[in-house]
Amino acid sequence: MNKNDLKPACVFDCFAQVNRVPRPSKKEGKMIEFLMDFGKKLGLETKKDECGNVLIRKPATPGMENRRTIVLQSHMDMVCEKNNDVDFDFEKDAIRTRIDGDWMRAEGTTLGADDGIGVAMQMAVLQATDIEHGPLECLFTVDEETGLTGAFGLQPGFMSGDYLLNLDSEDEGQLYVSCAGGARTTAEFTYEPTALPEGLFFFELKVKGLTGGHSGDDIEKKRANANKLLARFLYTARQKYDLYLCDIQAGGLHNAIPREAAAVCAVPMKDKESIRVDWNLFAADVEEEYSVTETGIRFLLESTDAWDKAVEPQVAARLIAALQAVYNGVFAMCQDIDLVETSTNLASVRRVEDGKILIQTSQRSSILSARHNMSNTVKAVFELAGATVDVGDGYPGWKMNPKSELLRVAVDTYKELFSREPEVKGIHAGLECGLFSEKYPDLDMVSCGPTLRGVHSPDERLLIPTVQMVWDHLLAILKNIPAKA
Repeated sequence: MNKNDLKPACVFDCFAQVNRVPRPSKKEGKMIEFLMDFGKKLGLETKKDECGNVLIRKPATPGMENRRTIVLQSHMDMVCEKNNDVDFDFEKDAIRTRIDGDWMRAEGTTLGADDGIGVAMQMAVLQATDIEHGPLECLFTVDEETGLTGAFGLQPGFMSGDYLLNLDSEDEGQLYVSCAGGARTTAEFTYEPTALPEGLFFFELKVKGLTGGHSGDDIEKKRANANKLLARFLYTARQKYDLYLCDIQAGGLHNAIPREAAAVCAVPMKDKESIRVDWNLFAADVEEEYSVTETGIRFLLESTDAWDKAVEPQVAARLIAALQAVYNGVFAMCQDIDLVETSTNLASVRRVEDGKILIQTSQRSSILSARHNMSNTVKAVFELAGATVDVGDGYPGWKMNPKSELLRVAVDTYKELFSREPEVKGIHAGLECGLFSEKYPDLDMVSCGPTLRGVHSPDERLLIPTVQMVWDHLLAILKNIPAKA
């Protein structure tokens, strides 16, 4: 398959346009301008709120004016992750895509299909002249990935639909009707930089090549967390060597399972070979433990230039112990369905400046009290280690509506198109629907989308044939929206 064969062409043409516009989270200005121009050039009512959310209204096609209004919704920002050896500026460069069999990928970066493919479908509907639909609104929100800022700031009355179809799910054939809520817990260690003695061997430890993924949707897939692996070795090494921690740069975004972690350390010169041996033995153990899910994992130990100062030893000891002890991964499963209920992710550990190390974690749960408990469990570990800890307010989950008319339409049209039942389920990830339900309590919502894998990582890929399937399903839903009472 080549790019000229992509179907539906109208959607992939729009996706190519989207991927030419830089849109990092919290820096969506160019994308906002692009969408405003797009709507106005079509002669459609187009507006923007104070947060930067964009809404474009399209009148019903002739004969369907009496149908209920449906909102199609996606977020305009994308996760910006790249491999270390890739030269790419997410604030300036266009995403470079390639076809790999039935999959579309990017060249060493995130693809931006989360949620650029949803944006593209909305654009294709807005510009189409041959699609049957009732009154239609397309909502494009900002900063979903790093703070749900657009959904938090959305005001009642900005949109006026009866139904909302969120286009931010990642498995074709699955209709999502509930999601987890989440919160971030941040710990800060402060220390006095300590002068180092003579006769030390300085080296950098690197854990690389992990699978990574979404910290909600992929948390149950038994993938390794690079930060936890690095902490695990450092904790053991401190029991055996007079080890100094000079720097740590581990993990990345709060909503991604860390793929890489690095630390600069020092030990007495006499222990130079011993620590290399221990590192190699540790690598062999971990490779065996994760032989199924982490086939590309790499462990590097490289000598490096000497440092003048290190993290205060007492603080380093408490930090490393806390990183060893803090829970990471699935904490509890739902009691009634096969779905993760509660989890936590050790997202990043970084020396941000001399005297300060910042740790970011995120907790998710479909039960509010369980999420509070998970955040407190993480908070307690870091408090015991002497850190200052802050738990954010978080965002709500989305409860299933057992009387959803939109779900009935979505299920019926799917069965008619594909002669099989779609899966109706919840997701252990934050969807903006949770916040929409607070502002618009009567809004009937369903989430769907084509199949994506490796989201929030440079391995992000889009299963091309599923885009046509979701597009066909979307058109069928629009055609079958009920009339007003």
